[in-house]
Amino acid sequence: MSVQTVEKRSTSQKHAPRYRVLLHNDDVNSMEYVVQTLMKTVPNITQPQAVNIMMEAHTNGMALVIVCELEHAEFYSETLRTHGLTSTIEPEE
Repeated sequence: MSVQTVEKRSTSQKHAPRYRVLLHNDDVNSMEYVVQTLMKTVPNITQPQAVNIMMEAHTNGMALVIVCELEHAEFYSETLRTHGLTSTIEPEE
């Protein structure tokens, strides 16, 4: 096996850093609106999942929405903010 083959393998194993999209509690929007916005913004979030995320943010002040690559995290967080929700991203630990 050549050095080039080993190098190629090790670089293909690297994963892009992942980021957490967080939803913060707000006292402005209705719970139903938050659930609907989560379902429209983030693909594959079901209504029960959206309700759980919304309730966690409501109860604890913040909730994890999704963990994904930076570009997607920025898009989801920005879209949530565009719809009047408070969202931030942080690197996954």
